[in-house]
Amino acid sequence: MFHFVLGSYMKNHVLISVVAGIIISIAGLYFAFRNVPLNDLLFYLGSINYLWLFPAMLLVLLSFFIRAVRWQFILASNHKVGIWRAFHPMMIGFMINCILPGRVGEIARPIILQKKEKIPFAAGIATVAVERLFDVIALVSFAVITFVTIEIDPQVEIVFGGFLLNRSTLEVLFNRIILMGGLLITTIILVSISRIRQGIHRSILFIPSLIFFAGEPVKAKITEKLCQPLVRFVYNIASGFNLIKYPKKIFICTVYSLIVWITAALSWYVFSLGSPGIHLTYAEMYAVMVIIMLVIALPSVPGFWGLWEAGGVFAMSLFGIPANAAAGFTLANHALQVLPVIFVGLISAIITGVNIRQVSNEE
Repeated sequence: MFHFVLGSYMKNHVLISVVAGIIISIAGLYFAFRNVPLNDLLFYLGSINYLWLFPAMLLVLLSFFIRAVRWQFILASNHKVGIWRAFHPMMIGFMINCILPGRVGEIARPIILQKKEKIPFAAGIATVAVERLFDVIALVSFAVITFVTIEIDPQVEIVFGGFLLNRSTLEVLFNRIILMGGLLITTIILVSISRIRQGIHRSILFIPSLIFFAGEPVKAKITEKLCQPLVRFVYNIASGFNLIKYPKKIFICTVYSLIVWITAALSWYVFSLGSPGIHLTYAEMYAVMVIIMLVIALPSVPGFWGLWEAGGVFAMSLFGIPANAAAGFTLANHALQVLPVIFVGLISAIITGVNIRQVSNEE
């Protein structure tokens, strides 16, 4: 009876999260498009040449495949995993990010690796952190180029929900991302230095001694059930950071990261070729993508619906694109970037036999 009630609760919990995500996404789209006449938006969406959708979609999937190659390379520093065994968990993780709040898909990847490849969860989550660090470094680098090369008028602004999108907001988000990247780099370095790690181990194992009033059996139990698992956790985290010990591998991952972002931006540019009123060069479209990536660092809904569109309208206004065209293109392009990920993620779950509901509950 207990298992039935618990299973029913977890099933309802995931369902409620999905429904809530859809409702909030619709609200987000309302905030993004409330100043754009619906008829104009629908007319623009109908005027797009969707033949350009197919090469753009192939480029989207190619960028994710390159991401999988990069993650496999990071994993290979400690655990050998085939390319498809890296690709499927990654796509499932990104799919979950698109349908559930909180970006919990990042945790899904190490959970699946642990189940399918017997890779410790801590080691898996560390490799995800390293991969994300390369993305942060790439985003910061391209954002610097964008701020230097593009004049962002401080007077240009868009209100989205409780947020005001303008140059000052972008600068705040940029500084926040730099801080996050700095903290992540500091953590990786500290955990990877053997002397510091050994000090952490000794500190953990010293915990039972602090409970001076407890008997030896209790201290032994604390050591077995708490301290030793924590020591293994720290060790596994450090093993996931092994890549940073090899400058050549860091360089290769940097190249992979550049290719990922270049390919992703190319998918945006290709789709724009069939979109009326969007006359941007590849470099300008790249800048639009970077600005949107900064904007969606704000608290957002699953799939970033609404906030993505608001960021797109703001970014394209810097290049003189009318709001109607910017809104229509950004909405269609957002669907192009997200829906194939959801579809391929579902196929990956079927191929690997991963129960999405179960993984989401474990997260």
